[in-house]
Amino acid sequence: MREQNSPIIQTILALPIFRTEWVLYLLLGLSVVSIGVMIERWFFYRRRAIDLDSIRAALSRSLDAGDYEGAISALQKHDSLETNVVLVGLKAYQKGPESVEDLIAGALGSERARYESRLGFLATLASNAPYIGLFGTVLGIIRSFRDLATNMAEASSAVMAGIAEALIATAVGLLVAIPAVVAYNAFRGRVKSSVTGCQGLARIVLSQLKSTDGTEPVQSKASREAQDKITAGAPAAE
Repeated sequence: MREQNSPIIQTILALPIFRTEWVLYLLLGLSVVSIGVMIERWFFYRRRAIDLDSIRAALSRSLDAGDYEGAISALQKHDSLETNVVLVGLKAYQKGPESVEDLIAGALGSERARYESRLGFLATLASNAPYIGLFGTVLGIIRSFRDLATNMAEASSAVMAGIAEALIATAVGLLVAIPAVVAYNAFRGRVKSSVTGCQGLARIVLSQLKSTDGTEPVQSKASREAQDKITAGAPAAE
């Protein structure tokens, strides 16, 4: 009688969406994508790893000697957040420290977005995969009780088997979420470390520019040598 009095419920329960299998396939697909993102990001950060201490020392030596072109050439050898951001400001050193600081701030935003690319997917997956798994568990339990209502003779075994199958979805959801959380935190720490290193290099450049602000910029060694040759070869004025 109850089945006859609720045809809408029976129709809804017969829909494919009330099966647990599609939830498992979804979680497995998301796990494959997340593993791909982790591998891609790991190689991305590994290729752009730099020896920050040696770069900081080389940059300080070049700036102390007034060799801005040499400092630019040294930074151009690397493709990293730290060097790319500082390089944008250093190329415009003749515009003054205020302009350089603005250029560095703008470049930092774009480079940070490049470094944080696809991390949002890992964060979303880490926070929502357990709920997807829980949704699959609920669907499995609903299906188990439906089987219980239609076959009371094998009630105990049918319900236990259905619930056990449904709990697999929760386990898979946690299995997908945990590595995503770990990878996201690790990559976020890598981005934060790069930003901190970039800010340190930027302070070196800005402090040097502010120390010479209002005076004629110091020429590079090559420029001084070229000017000395021209001066030495020029005839004395009568």
